Amino acid sequence: MRNTAKITTVVLAAGALTFGLSACGGSDKDAASDDSGPLIVAASPTPHAEILDYVKDHLAKKAGLDLEVKEFTDYITPNTATEDGSVGANYFQNQPYLDDFNKKRGTHIVPVVTVHLEPLGLYSHKVKSVDALKSGATVAIPNDTVNEARSLKLLASKGLITLKDGVGSEATPQDIAENPKKLTFKEVEAAQTVRSLDDVDAAVVNGNYAISSGIKPAKDALVLESAKDSPYGNFLAVKKGNEKDPRVKKLAELLTSPEVKKFIEDKYQGSVIASF
Repeated sequence: MRNTAKITTVVLAAGALTFGLSACGGSDKDAASDDSGPLIVAASPTPHAEILDYVKDHLAKKAGLDLEVKEFTDYITPNTATEDGSVGANYFQNQPYLDDFNKKRGTHIVPVVTVHLEPLGLYSHKVKSVDALKSGATVAIPNDTVNEARSLKLLASKGLITLKDGVGSEATPQDIAENPKKLTFKEVEAAQTVRSLDDVDAAVVNGNYAISSGIKPAKDALVLESAKDSPYGNFLAVKKGNEKDPRVKKLAELLTSPEVKKFIEDKYQGSVIASF
C-alpha cells in the first residue's frame, strides 16, 4: 500500500527485534529517541494506515513532518515495538485494550490524541437479520479480553443475551445470565473473525478487519455498535515520556485537522467516525 512496509503476524516471534534493527538502520539511537529522523508509526492497515498515508501524502510535508508508516496485522507487535523503541508511535487501539495490555505485559504506552471510532458489528453470510438466527446458532467473537467483552456487550445491548450485573470490560461467555436463543460462542483471534464467517452462523468483527475485507459496516452489519459515548475511540499512542516529542505533537495536530475529518467522512461513509 503506497510505499508502506507490511509486517505480518508471521514474524511475531522475532518481529520486534528484527524490525527494531532495520528501523534504526544500525544507529545507536532508536526510532523513538532520534527526533531528527522520521517519525515511524506502527498501524493497522485499515483504516489507520490509510489515514496516516493521507496525512503523509497531503499534509506532512507542508507541516515539516517526516512521516513513515509501518503496517502490522496483529494487535500485539505495534505496542511491543513502541515499547522497545523500534517505532516512535502507534495508531490502532482504544483505551480499554491499552489498559489491559499495559497491565498484562508491563508496558508503558500512553495515548496522545483520539482520532476515530470503528463501530464493532455482528455480521453473517447465512442470515439477513438477527431475528433469523436459529436457536443454538454459533457466533464467533474475538478472544482478547477487551474485544470479547465489547462483543458480548454489543449482543446484550440488542437483547440477544443478558449479562450478569456488574460485569465490566473483562466479560466472557461465562458471565452470560440469560441466553434465550441458546447461542454457542466460538472464541477466535480478532483477525480471524472475518474468515470464520463461512464456518459459523454469525461473527462479531472489529471495524478495521471488516473494512479491509470489503465489508461496509454501516450497510452490512446485522447489529452495529453505537458511537455515542463510546470508550473505544482509536488514538495515536507513544511510550510514556515521548508525548512532547515535536514530531508526535505535529502528527497529533494533523490527525485532528479539518482535512483529516473530511477524508474520514468521505472515504468511510459512516463505517469509521471521526472523534474530534
